Amino acid sequence: MSKFGDLINLKIPVLLDFYTEWNEQSTAMHAVLEDVAAAMGDKAKVIKIDVDKNQELAEALRIKGLPTLMIYKENEMVWRQSGEMDANSLISLLQDHSA
Repeated sequence: MSKFGDLINLKIPVLLDFYTEWNEQSTAMHAVLEDVAAAMGDKAKVIKIDVDKNQELAEALRIKGLPTLMIYKENEMVWRQSGEMDANSLISLLQDHSA
């Protein structure tokens, strides 16, 4: 879990996507997240976390629905939602937390 702390302790917003390869909604988000990462460049970081490979972390964060998206900034969760979202909405959220 100390690695997780390093991931979220950034001055830029970090978008986390908790997913599994067998969940259709999760895999549908991959292309959206690539668009978000490309649009935000170095103003935000996008990280995909496979729940099957990180069960301890998923349990600690009480991940129930997939995909679950979170935005952290400087070690603090500032936004969380389960379910699919479009790239523009995610970009707007990240820009809101960039300031």
